[in-house]
Amino acid sequence: MRVLVTGNLGYIGSVLTPRLTALGHEVVGLDCGFFRDCTVGEYDDVPTVFRDLRDVRPEDVVGFDAVIHLAGLSNDPLGALVPELTEDINFHATMRLANLAKDAGVNRFIYSSSQSMYGISTTDTELDEDDSLKSPVTAYAKTKWAAETALRDMATSAFLTVSFRPSTVFGVSARQRCDIVFNNLVGAGFTTGMISIKSDGSPWRPVVHVQDVCQAFEAGLNAPGEVLNGRAFNVGPVGGNYTVRNLADAAQRANPGSSLEFTGEHGNDSRTYQISFDRINRDLKDYFRPEWNLATGAKELVDHWGKIGFTQGMFDGPKCIRLMQLHKLKAEGAINEDLRFV
Repeated sequence: MRVLVTGNLGYIGSVLTPRLTALGHEVVGLDCGFFRDCTVGEYDDVPTVFRDLRDVRPEDVVGFDAVIHLAGLSNDPLGALVPELTEDINFHATMRLANLAKDAGVNRFIYSSSQSMYGISTTDTELDEDDSLKSPVTAYAKTKWAAETALRDMATSAFLTVSFRPSTVFGVSARQRCDIVFNNLVGAGFTTGMISIKSDGSPWRPVVHVQDVCQAFEAGLNAPGEVLNGRAFNVGPVGGNYTVRNLADAAQRANPGSSLEFTGEHGNDSRTYQISFDRINRDLKDYFRPEWNLATGAKELVDHWGKIGFTQGMFDGPKCIRLMQLHKLKAEGAINEDLRFV
């Protein structure tokens, strides 16, 4: 297939594109370049169109069999930076891209959605794709749910749309992120020898390895259309829900000699939720077979960071903290208040 990957220079995109190329796909990226220079280790990029998602042109999507749409302001802190821009980028630009792709004859539009649309859970029941309440709280979550709903309504037999909702991702990438929970815990242990948890460790968090997330997007290319079209899939392994204490313990085990403390200063964190992964592991079982767990993922991070000389400056600096990188680009005058390159 000829595949366009938006956001190919991000955390997930930097893992996905080499996988797709190795599978024989012809891959082209489209990215605005915010994180182009945030590499940690060596990496060969695929051919890339440097374009703000808001400025995508019809010719950018012509000739592709599929679009994997990763690009956007990627989490709640970035979404809160300028909420109205989050709507422009994550919703309006997404829909414009989808309509251009449909007009150009693209067959599959594979959307990177989010579990944040579930909001703060008031139940101990695992949340499923269709029946569980959607109560998005943040600008980021609202735009993800709005785009997913609109894409579902666009689906036809000639234009397949499918949405994948990954858990919080962890694992090695050439454009590493350390502002996400398990990477942050492992990184703290690796660079400082101290893992500090500000809650009591009881909240639940679903997490998934970046390689397994990439498997899900590959399933979007390969699975039968009737299984995918117009549907959403939570992405994670069966049993992919962990307490913060589980995550912290795994991070400490991967960093022998590191210390672990639970300060409890934030009390009982209300952000606790568990996700059902039954659908993806049942309906896509021939295409999605999760291979990673906390132990193997933490060991991968520690081994990789040891080889490349990963430092505390990298861990808590703009190379690995997305919001910090945007503030850095703004301070340097590289981007303006509308998050456009000057």
